[in-house]
Amino acid sequence: MLTVTGCPSPNVGQPFCLSPLMSASLYCHIVFLFADSLGENTKVLPGLPQPPTITHQSPKEYIMDPRENIIIHCDAKGKPHPSFSWTRNGTHFDVEQDPNVIMRPHSGTLVVDLSRARPENFEGVFQCTARNKYGSAVSNNIVIRQSKSPLWSKEKFKPIVVQEGVSLVLPCRPPAGLPPPIIFWMDNNFQKLPQSKRVSQSLNGDLYFSNVRREDSRNDYICYARFTHTQTIQQKQPITVKVLNPDAINDTMADYYNDTELLNEAPVDERKPTFLIPSGHSSAKMVLRGHVLEMECIAEGLPTPEVSWTKVSGDLPGRRASFLHFNKTLRIVNVSESDAGDYRCTARNQLGSAQHTISVAVKAAPYWISGPPKNLVLAPGESGVLTCRASGTPKPSIMWSRNGGPIENSPKDISRKVEDDTIIFTDVQTDSSAVYQCNISNPYGYLLSNAFVNVLSEPPRVLTPANKLYQVIENRPALMDCSSFGSPIPKITWFKDSRASTLDGDPYILHDNGTLEIQVAQAQHKGKYTCVATNMLGIYENHVYLETKEPTHIIKLPDDKVVQRGRSVLFECKVKHDKDLFPSLIWLKDDEELPDDERFIVEFDSLSITDVSERDAGTYTCIVNTTLDHDSATAELTVVGRPDPPTDLELTDQKKRSVQLTWIPGEEHNSPIEEFVIQYEDSLHRRGHWHDLARVPGTKTTAHLKLSPHVYYTFRVLARNAVGLSEPSSPSRMYKTDPAAPDQNPKDVRGSGTEHNNLVITWQPLSGLQSNGPGLHYKVSWRQKRPGSDWTTVTVANNSRFTVSGTPTFSPYEIKVQAVNDHGDGPEPAVALGYSGEDLPLSAPTNVRATVVNSTLAELHWDPVPLHLIRGHVQGYKVYYWRRHNLHKHNPDHMEKRILTFSGNHSHGMLPGLHPFSHYSFNVRVFNKKGDGPPSTAQQFKTPEGEPGPPVSLSVTDPSLDSLTLEWSPPHEHNGHITGYDLKYQPVNNSNELGPEEELALAANETSVTLKNLKYSPRYRFYLNARTSAGAGPAFSLEHAVKLEEGNTQTSHPVAWSPRRRPINKARPASPFANVSSSVEEDGALISWEYWGPEKNVYVEYIADNSEDEEEWQKELVNGSQNVKLKGLKGGLSYRVRVVAQGHHEQPLHSEELFVTVPAVTSRQVDIATQGWFIGLMCAIALLILVLLIICFIQRNKGGKYPVKEKEDAHTDPEFQPMKDDDCTFVEYSDNEDHKPLKGSRTPSNGTVKRDDSDDSLVDYGEGGDGQFNEDGSFIGQYSGKSSSRDNAEGQESSGAPSPINAMNSLNSFV
Repeated sequence: MLTVTGCPSPNVGQPFCLSPLMSASLYCHIVFLFADSLGENTKVLPGLPQPPTITHQSPKEYIMDPRENIIIHCDAKGKPHPSFSWTRNGTHFDVEQDPNVIMRPHSGTLVVDLSRARPENFEGVFQCTARNKYGSAVSNNIVIRQSKSPLWSKEKFKPIVVQEGVSLVLPCRPPAGLPPPIIFWMDNNFQKLPQSKRVSQSLNGDLYFSNVRREDSRNDYICYARFTHTQTIQQKQPITVKVLNPDAINDTMADYYNDTELLNEAPVDERKPTFLIPSGHSSAKMVLRGHVLEMECIAEGLPTPEVSWTKVSGDLPGRRASFLHFNKTLRIVNVSESDAGDYRCTARNQLGSAQHTISVAVKAAPYWISGPPKNLVLAPGESGVLTCRASGTPKPSIMWSRNGGPIENSPKDISRKVEDDTIIFTDVQTDSSAVYQCNISNPYGYLLSNAFVNVLSEPPRVLTPANKLYQVIENRPALMDCSSFGSPIPKITWFKDSRASTLDGDPYILHDNGTLEIQVAQAQHKGKYTCVATNMLGIYENHVYLETKEPTHIIKLPDDKVVQRGRSVLFECKVKHDKDLFPSLIWLKDDEELPDDERFIVEFDSLSITDVSERDAGTYTCIVNTTLDHDSATAELTVVGRPDPPTDLELTDQKKRSVQLTWIPGEEHNSPIEEFVIQYEDSLHRRGHWHDLARVPGTKTTAHLKLSPHVYYTFRVLARNAVGLSEPSSPSRMYKTDPAAPDQNPKDVRGSGTEHNNLVITWQPLSGLQSNGPGLHYKVSWRQKRPGSDWTTVTVANNSRFTVSGTPTFSPYEIKVQAVNDHGDGPEPAVALGYSGEDLPLSAPTNVRATVVNSTLAELHWDPVPLHLIRGHVQGYKVYYWRRHNLHKHNPDHMEKRILTFSGNHSHGMLPGLHPFSHYSFNVRVFNKKGDGPPSTAQQFKTPEGEPGPPVSLSVTDPSLDSLTLEWSPPHEHNGHITGYDLKYQPVNNSNELGPEEELALAANETSVTLKNLKYSPRYRFYLNARTSAGAGPAFSLEHAVKLEEGNTQTSHPVAWSPRRRPINKARPASPFANVSSSVEEDGALISWEYWGPEKNVYVEYIADNSEDEEEWQKELVNGSQNVKLKGLKGGLSYRVRVVAQGHHEQPLHSEELFVTVPAVTSRQVDIATQGWFIGLMCAIALLILVLLIICFIQRNKGGKYPVKEKEDAHTDPEFQPMKDDDCTFVEYSDNEDHKPLKGSRTPSNGTVKRDDSDDSLVDYGEGGDGQFNEDGSFIGQYSGKSSSRDNAEGQESSGAPSPINAMNSLNSFV
């Protein structure tokens, strides 16, 4: 048996495979399915014999157009290629005998030329036969008929006159055509007549009126028939319809009796429906399976009835059923047996209903149950089955043929047995090859199918390409093809790499079609695989290769975005993939391509959209594809915006002090409305100003508004969502409220005095909205707060204050202010308390005393002044204090008075910031709003000694190799008696490491000390501080750098230091730096420090102190040492310097900033103009120029012998001719396009030489122009006609100032 096993792989690594094959016939089916899929030109099975197979034929019904040629298709394949013949109406049709018929080469297709023949001569039933030596295949019976579009019969219609309300049918009755025409009704202007539930066209083309109206009167009801095959349209004669109102039917109707057809003369009343079509209560209809079923019910009645449909024996088929012509037609497509049954249409109006039942019977032309019979390819001695199984209603009959003739008349074959719809083949031989036809028919149609039996004997072959590479994704299935054929069936075995064993166990699965499957492919499965196909006639092997790749994943998924209109949005889609795969990324919007819009910017791993609008909202999908796999991710873009303004404002429920406002919300733009803001404008008091009145939740569209009297209201509404506030709505109509008495009094009523004998009453006046009416004024009342006092009242208008004169000093008063207008008084006002004017206090605090806390702080106490003597509200107490003198004889200074204020009614307070070892005086005063009271008796106190300040200066004098002298000035602030000085010093080596510390105690009267026996260290660090009985003060620090050679001692630079403390490991400060110091030398500033932090990355940063940009810090790397020299600092500037440690901390650790001032350096530059060598060089250059000028003048005088005209004739354009060596010029020209000047020459950009361009230019000594000379030295620059473009080129190529050396070279070439 010959068969093909395996299957082609539509996608790399993902083959499409059939189920395991269970029978020989199924194997044979695969062979030719595979071969057919490759087409006629396949080379997979070259040279194999094959019976004919029909590949293309015309449909069973062929309607010809007389204007075109007839083409009857019949194509077939086979080995050898088949020949073709035709029958017509059951008899042989000799193609060669008819000159109007030709058969296409290598095909059975007939082409009939109708230009010279009558079409009716070729009507009939045609059948094609394709044959070769292995059998014959036949086509279907192809019925050829001529299309027809007959003319309409001539007939004249009388006008139809009907009474309004009756039913009417306008017949069409088109001529029968082939195929049937399409019917439609139009008027004289070729406009379709409108149709409705009342007027509609039936399936047969008639126009039905359920009831007529006056507007139906017209004279151009025209029925048209369009014949699609011939593309012609024919029309019926126009029909005239006149519809009369019953009141118009009178004697004038007699005029129409002769020329019109009067229908239904009786008066027309409303009536229940009756059916115009179909007639009766029931009818029957037959439809074929798979066809379209159309049923119609058209009813008349007044009012116009409505039609509905039901299926009596079940439900209507949902998706296949539709209603047409205003529910008058029920259409069911692709009818099946289940659609048989009774269908009921019902027509209803207000007066009743009518019903009609249509019984539908479904018949079926023959149709395949399991498809047509399949071709068989068998090996000698094998068995097979041809099955021709079909159904139909009624049940069809089956007839078998062999090579186009009845099977009963074919040669007897013992290997063949016919059993109804099946032919069984047993132990076939090579002469059993043939083509069998199966014909199944019933009264409604037939099926004809060809299937061949091909008996072959072939060795195995593998169809899968050799060395094919399969690439699969790790952890996914891998399927490797071994598509083979052979007869008998080849056996397939697989091997990997070395053929140690066959691959038929876990993890390998061998399918019956030869495909090898690895369900979960891993890296260890890659390699070389061998497929071996074997049968009794031979063996064939093929090699394929498997590679595994990493899967493609989207590692950064795009996020859902909510963005406002007009802004930008970015979707990210980052991908991880195998290094050998090249992914492509595409973006989709709502599963479609992105809009062609420049706002959409697609990068490799992102999508950005600028100026987002609402139409951009949707689902965005990122899809990454490789040749093996893909991945995708989606994100939702929601575009939000401010809501649209509300509309349709309406005022309802109008009352004197309230109104109800309703509105319709605007579009939310994807962000729910959170609230509505209701604003009003008062056209009476403040026209053009809108004020908030109320806010309501976004779920409401109504607000009950409380109003004020005497206001002309106009309302508007704004909507707010999460994005913002909408534009205002259009204003509502104006709503005026009536005036009324005030319903509130002024607020913030106060009473206070501006003088000691008055009371000023103030209040916050009512607004125009609060006045409630015209004529607003105020009743102001007051009385002294004491028993028996009477109220005094005045009226105040257009003001918000009133002054009461002649009051006692600082006396309490009761005050009230009432609002009044022309319509009455406001409510009873509340009483406020006020005080008349204040005066200065009369008394001072008593029992004033001081307690010294320490050298800078004292505590003060006093007895408060009685309230009645303060004569006002107590504002606080003031302490006036001053330093009378310093107790030290060297600082007998005097301080001006200072004031310390204690707000409130206090009796004590702390006095900070005092100077130690000083004598102070002070007094205390009470004060009110009017001012200070008299001072208390002055008191004194003394502060004890404190720590002294740092020495004023510290300097080094008389330095030598092993000694130096330190001099200093005493502290400016002694803060006591100086008891002595402490001096500490220690050496600092080149690695900035500190040596042992030495300490000296010095007497109070010493101001210098000489240190001897100093080690030979490059630098020393000194600390000097003064002492009093209170302790040691801060130190003055100095670092002095010493060079070991005599005379090279550097100037020391002071640095302000706190007393030095060596850090302790167990309690480190926040910064790991200490003792940061600087020393300025000739070649830079040396920065030193101590450091004990864990970070290894330590560096120094510095910046000019006057720099405003903090990002301009300069960095100097340290490389593990604890000092660094900053070079390149500018003299005369101050720098901020800090040491930085960068490491595991999130932020770098900084030392405290150090200020380093670099002294200005006197310039050592020498004026070059005073140097002898420079003067000599200038003289030599001047001499060379003088000689050059003399020679040029001589040459110029010689040139005067020749007229310029001759030179112009000899050199028409000297600019484009190369100069010769003997030309007296300083510019050489080449013959290329650059025209570069001589090296060392100078040409301005405008192509001219100006006098101020160079002091060395020879043009200064000529008479102007370009400085160009002719061969004999005559000056012709002004005649040369120089090109400006060329001048520009020369100007751009010029380089530097003129060189006297180059000038001399030019001169030498001339001489």
